[in-house]
Formats: sequence, C-alpha cells, structure tokens
Amino acid sequence: MKILVTGTAGFIGSHVATKLLDRGDDVIGIDNLNDYYDVNLKKARLARLSERSNYTHVHADLADREAIEEAFSKHKPQRVVNLAAQAGVRYAAKNPHIYVSSNVTGFLHILEGCRHHEVEHLVFASTSSVYGANTAMPFSEHESTEHPLTLYAASKKANEQMAHSYAHLYGIPCTGLRFFTVYGPWGRPDMALFLFTKAMLAGEPIKVFNHGKHKRSFTYVDDIAEGVVRTLDVVPSKSEAWSGDAPDPASSGVAPYHIYNIGNEEPVELLHYIEVLEQCLGRKAKMQMLPMQAGDVPDTEADVSELVEAVGYRPQVSVETGVANFVDWYREYYG
Repeated sequence: MKILVTGTAGFIGSHVATKLLDRGDDVIGIDNLNDYYDVNLKKARLARLSERSNYTHVHADLADREAIEEAFSKHKPQRVVNLAAQAGVRYAAKNPHIYVSSNVTGFLHILEGCRHHEVEHLVFASTSSVYGANTAMPFSEHESTEHPLTLYAASKKANEQMAHSYAHLYGIPCTGLRFFTVYGPWGRPDMALFLFTKAMLAGEPIKVFNHGKHKRSFTYVDDIAEGVVRTLDVVPSKSEAWSGDAPDPASSGVAPYHIYNIGNEEPVELLHYIEVLEQCLGRKAKMQMLPMQAGDVPDTEADVSELVEAVGYRPQVSVETGVANFVDWYREYYG
C-alpha cells in the first residue's frame, strides 16, 4: 500500500515507518524537523529512512494547510498514520500555542486530507495522559476521559473527538491509539530514560519525582510500532448500537471509529526502572528525590484486552530487555 506517515523524523514515527518499509509498503513521510529537541538526532533517524527506495520525504509542518493539501493531492495515500505532534506534558507551560497549532490545527489538516482524498483508514496517536484525573486501574477505554490534567492531554482528547466527528460526517474510518510511556532506541532526549542515562554516565544526579514511587506501563517502542501497523490493517466499521443512554467512549454506534490502549500490561515502579538502568550501565545513580510534578499522575496501567481481541497482539518486551537495548543504542550512537 501507499501510506502517509507524519512525524517520521520522530521517535515513534521513524520506527513505524521502518516497519512499513520492511514489509514492502511505499511510505510518504512528513516532518518539519522542529527544534523542540536535538535536530541532529531527528536528521539521523530520517537518514536511515531516506536510504530506502520506497520512502519519500515531504518537509512540511502540519499547521501549513497548503503544504498538507499538496502532499495529499500529489501522493494520494491509501492510508494515513498521524504521529506528528508537539509532545511533552510540561513544555506547554513555556509554549502553549504550539500545542494547538500542531496537535489541533495540524490534525484538522490531516482529517481534511483524508476527507477529500478517500483515505481508507486513518490511525492516529493519542495518549494515556487523556485519563487525567481517573484513578481506577487498569485504565480502560470504556471509561470517561473528561478531566485531562495538561494541555498536551487536552489536545489529544480533542483529536479523539475531532476524529469521531469526521468518521460520523464523512465515513472516514478512524482509529485512535492511546500510547503508554514509550521508551527504547532512538528515543526522545526529554524522556526519563534518556535523561537518566545521560546524567548517570556523566556522574551527575538524576531528578526522581514522587520519590520514585509512581508506576508506569513502560512500553518498548517496537511493541508500539507493531501495534500501530497491525491496527492500520484492521479497518473499523460502525459498531453495534450501544445500550443505555450514552455511547461507549471506546467506540461508536454511528461511525467507523474506535479507540484502543496500547501499552505494557505490567506497570513498573520508577525505582525499579532505575535499578534496571543501573545494572545495564554498571553504575549507581545519584538520586535527587523530589515531590510529584504538577500535571503528573501517580500511576498508569494499561488494559489492552480490546487491542488483543481486535488485532491479535499485545506488548510483550520486558523493561529488562528494553532498557538494555536502549543502553546499547545510546553507547553506540554517542560513542
């Protein structure tokens, strides 16, 4: 198939694009290589894709309406994977407008491209952060997500609602995937594993929020990429009519639309995550214990039973294997 993937210079996008290329799909990648973090890392990811004969790159910002319209008109993708976004839950305090520009306006341009070019299926990235103030574990797609705690989460919640409206109005099959704390090789420098590794190798202390007591469904990037590709192949249809007074938050009785969690089902305490990293690096961490940051949630735990039933796959890489793979990549990349 011919598949448009946004955010191909990014962490998850580069892995998804690679997996699609490996199976023989033609990939049109879109990325603007912004400077939210090290542009050289983004260029290095992109260079690996650009070597492939079935990869075509479009340098564009999702917020640039004309550029996105041109990409759809020129390349006519059959399916679309939207992974480009302004990431990070805390950066919004410094630059809130970019979240709306990239994550909301940019997503609108993707939806419009799908609408006017008869795209067969749109898969888009959401986040476990949409669960916000929810405390019932594990997080289920059938729960309400009306109380996000950060602007990033709110922008992703908006994506889910926008996609449903387009699925209903124009019949565009849409699937949203709520990612849970992704880590692994070629990761983002603003994420905990990257920050911890860099500091520990330099002999510097690491900041451990909530005194390391919170738990996360840390999910290895290859598990995420495999789930995205499998989901892309399963086009949703209108679900059976719901019972009761309101529709199921995970699906729709009026539109070809579905939401799935994608994350490791075994949450790991942050202190254990650090212990695994210490073993892989062969050195102890100097930990600066701090209270929980504003906008953080104490724990996350993914219920992925819906994903397993739909696509026959569940994340399975342990943190011991995943962290070791990241450390191997980090040492090789940074020498």
